Amino acid sequence: MIMSRQNPPRPGDSAVRSALLAGESFWPSDPTSLQELGLTEPFLESLVCKLLRSSGNLSGRSIANELCLPFRMVETMMERLKNRRTVMHCGSASLNDYIFGLTDEGRRRAEQYHSECAYVGPAPVPLQDYIISVEAQAICDQPVRREELEDAFYNVSISVELMDMLGPAVNSASGLFLYGAPGNGKSTLARCLTNCFGQEIWIPHAVIDGRELITLFDPAYHQEVDAPDGNLAYDKRWLRVRRPTVIVGGELTLDSLEIRHDPTSNISEAPLQMKSNCGCLLIDDFGRQRVSPEQLLNRWIIPLENKHDYLTMSTGKKVQVPFQQLIIFSTNLDPADLVDEAFLRRIPYRIEVQDPDAAEFHRLFQIAAEKLGCSYQPETVDFVLETFYRKAERPMRRCHARDLLLQVRNYCLYNGLPFEMLPEHFEKIAECFFTKVPTRPLNASFEIAQQTCR
Repeated sequence: MIMSRQNPPRPGDSAVRSALLAGESFWPSDPTSLQELGLTEPFLESLVCKLLRSSGNLSGRSIANELCLPFRMVETMMERLKNRRTVMHCGSASLNDYIFGLTDEGRRRAEQYHSECAYVGPAPVPLQDYIISVEAQAICDQPVRREELEDAFYNVSISVELMDMLGPAVNSASGLFLYGAPGNGKSTLARCLTNCFGQEIWIPHAVIDGRELITLFDPAYHQEVDAPDGNLAYDKRWLRVRRPTVIVGGELTLDSLEIRHDPTSNISEAPLQMKSNCGCLLIDDFGRQRVSPEQLLNRWIIPLENKHDYLTMSTGKKVQVPFQQLIIFSTNLDPADLVDEAFLRRIPYRIEVQDPDAAEFHRLFQIAAEKLGCSYQPETVDFVLETFYRKAERPMRRCHARDLLLQVRNYCLYNGLPFEMLPEHFEKIAECFFTKVPTRPLNASFEIAQQTCR
């Protein structure tokens, strides 16, 4: 049974009631039958056979753990497979369990199942159950207040004016443009914004629709955490993870936004926007992708307006999935130079992240010094400001405080000196840090590549 606010628990289900009382908007309760599991017997038997094919002989409890299924269901299924001479007892295990292995007939079936779909792992959940979970945990249902935003930025220097612009933009759950000079923390802001909506959500390892299996959990974007309470039973096919922040840059292509199917294994992988549901999707360096900004935004016109997306399965079937995340376009360019007014209308919030002033530069140095284990010296920061910024008419960037201190630390470590904020240390590393790099037009690399090909 999948529990959400729209699908209240049964009166006798104390575990789910406890979850609701603990503030959970969604709880994947422990299934008690195949009907609640949402999977067929033949599919589960194929998973067991493929698991034994790849892992060798296993106990019933090991099989249940690998497939994330209740042992009582696996126990009944293994008895059924044994009666069909698909598996056999290879020995006894503790707790009234057995070691199981494939028979010759079982190996033949396992090879057939593997050729049809090579997936081996936790049992998937039905696509509809996943959709319910996203709707129950969506960020748009959790408005952010000022104090929550301040908590999310507790270790980041941010002006009150910028925070007052970010708050309404986050609550809109619409697209958001963050633009400004590089190095001013646009990517850091996006990561912090995800923390405003509560720390953790439930996602499945994989979902299934008909015969199409789509893997969803991605360790690159999903950080697994422990379940809230070990005494509450839950469906082990679901993982508790931190709200995801999916960050992509110049490598983004239109293919990344579609279901990617491997014809060899017959396994599909969820697109980036599906992996970022209930979290944040940051398109970094927007405008520098290999596809034009118009193509990317055209792909997202319907999802941005309707909060759902249409994906095409390998069979050609189209399915509707939630598009429930805060999508942020971060760019060093002016949004008006990238897209026309019609596109900007669909991304109503455009916020410029400006260079810090002298007072904020001091705060940034203080934060960086605390993190790196160095004593903060305000007079040294004044020296840096006067010598390397005001005299050189050089703009300040938010990343400079951290990066300068890192170079000072490396210099001190190399020379066997104590790590201190001394003016002479900054003078030593300044030539490397403030070296001017010649710039090319945005399309220069593309033109050079074309000339090379000719």
